[in-house]
Amino acid sequence: MLPTTLNMSSSLNDSQMAIQVLERAMRLLDALALQTDPVPLKDLAATTGLHTSTTHRILNDLVVGRYVERVDSGLYRLGMRLLELGSLVKGRLDVREAAIEPMRELHKITGQTINLSLQQGDEIIYIERSWSERSGMQVVRAIGGRAPLHLTSTGKLFLSVSDPRQVRAYVMRTGLAGTTRNSITQADQLERDLTLIRRLGYSRDNEELELGVRCIAAGIYDDTGQLQAGLSISAPAERLRDEWIPALLEIAHKISASLGYEPATN
Repeated sequence: MLPTTLNMSSSLNDSQMAIQVLERAMRLLDALALQTDPVPLKDLAATTGLHTSTTHRILNDLVVGRYVERVDSGLYRLGMRLLELGSLVKGRLDVREAAIEPMRELHKITGQTINLSLQQGDEIIYIERSWSERSGMQVVRAIGGRAPLHLTSTGKLFLSVSDPRQVRAYVMRTGLAGTTRNSITQADQLERDLTLIRRLGYSRDNEELELGVRCIAAGIYDDTGQLQAGLSISAPAERLRDEWIPALLEIAHKISASLGYEPATN
């Protein structure tokens, strides 16, 4: 039993050390955030109460990750990676806040579930929805739920604006695995669908993720013209109506406009 006890103790110590390193790294980031100018190593060590060698080691790791930037001779400041991450979080918060009321408006028009989704890697993630139990049977996607890009209307929107090389890489990584008899599982079939999406300006999911469920999605764009999210109507297959497409496009445009998006003019 002694070796097992030693292994458990070693594992616990490793875990405690990892937590301690993270806690010290956060203290250093907080200390840098309080300063407008680059800070010397010794000042950071004094502010955080860490030994100079420990401070130097952790800062080196943060520099590699671009969370901290080394300036001139031994001066440090917050790195650009934090700005990138902050912009991502801000963008997600902005689009959700901007979309909530328009989503309710679209739900009133259609009586169906309205989803707001973002791309995260090879999947979409549902971050908001609008629905009501009074409307009868609903198709409700759980907030935080995920689904493959090629099987969803919003996911195909993101693929449609991707570089062809990125689409090919996605096909290779995922193998275009399907979940229903309607799922797109061939690269040429996916490309035809993406070409149609680019022409129409909206996307469909024809029972490709789940039998009995169809969706239509339109894109939400930010002030730089980048696709930020997808706004989709999910409904039982027999209940989805093409007459809702103009309202979907109009409300997606309204949300985009609130984020500063201006369509290109010819």
